[in-house]
Amino acid sequence: MDYRVVIVLGKRYLILDDGSSFAGEAFGDLSNATGELVVNTNLSNYQEALTDPSYHNQIITFVQPSIGNIGINPKSYESIMTSAKGIVVNEAENISFSHLKNMSLDSFLKERHIPGICNIDTRQIQKYVRKYQIKKASIVNSNDEHAFDQLQAAVLSNQQIRSVATSKPYLVPGTGITVVVVDLGLRESIIRQLSKLNCNIIVVPWNINFADIKNLDPGGIVISSGPGSPDEIDPIVIKNILAIQKELPLLGIGLGHELISIANGAKVSRMNFGTHGSSHPVLKIITNEIVYPNQATDYAVNPETIDSSKLIITYVDLINGTIQGIRSRDYPTFSVQFFPERINDLDDTFDIFDEFIENIEAHRRSINE
Repeated sequence: MDYRVVIVLGKRYLILDDGSSFAGEAFGDLSNATGELVVNTNLSNYQEALTDPSYHNQIITFVQPSIGNIGINPKSYESIMTSAKGIVVNEAENISFSHLKNMSLDSFLKERHIPGICNIDTRQIQKYVRKYQIKKASIVNSNDEHAFDQLQAAVLSNQQIRSVATSKPYLVPGTGITVVVVDLGLRESIIRQLSKLNCNIIVVPWNINFADIKNLDPGGIVISSGPGSPDEIDPIVIKNILAIQKELPLLGIGLGHELISIANGAKVSRMNFGTHGSSHPVLKIITNEIVYPNQATDYAVNPETIDSSKLIITYVDLINGTIQGIRSRDYPTFSVQFFPERINDLDDTFDIFDEFIENIEAHRRSINE
């Protein structure tokens, strides 16, 4: 193997599956980690990314130069469990300027046994990963041949949904419309947004039968975001989508969007370089409005495989041209690749959940007429 070594004095190494190595300083947990290497371009929201199940089995490189200066706030968790395998940053701050801080990033990483490496030029890593399409990396103590052999031999699990999704149904009570959320790796911000709309939320496992969903008497269904390849999902999820969309309003988010597209005849492929962060402008076609939503995806729906007699393209990424939203011509079904949850109460850019509730109410009126 041709080892391309970037030499920097340091205590730990980020090694890549092409034989290259970046040296830096250790922070967080001191264990080794191997995972899929992704680059996140968000200016903040590092805590949300670390706890987002969409990042399961991934090592996250944050391009923002300084990470950690808003500490850790328990109200910002996307999941109680931590899914990311490791974190790579330029400058790791251990001082918080936020009044919401309850714990430093370094303490959080140690508590969750997540290794970190800092004092690395993360923008250089971003360019390198783009150029060489790096897929796998490790955070280790040594960049010797043995470490690279272990990295090459490592096999990342393709059973990611089983690792992060709930195995039993649970209720998040509300006084409004009953919404069933199929958990493929659920972000808690989806629950928070539905709760703001007073929904009575029932979260169910990804492999539930459609008959059991119907017995819950929902007004509508959400297929959640989640990690991994849509091609490795159990066929029962596609079967359920085909049944649901004929009878109930359906919303898909992230992985849910990809699966709804597949169920309606489209194909999904892996991108050479995924989109992680909120730096991509996305066009809302019907209004010609440009928004900058948060994304965490390595897969995209192939536009050439969209059957225009079945699906309408509603959103498109203006940088890489990927489809960011679709709507069914025949059923009250629509989906978005990005995360539509509002960041705060003043953010009215995304009306996806309001539109979903309107779909449910319109569907109910059509049944009663």
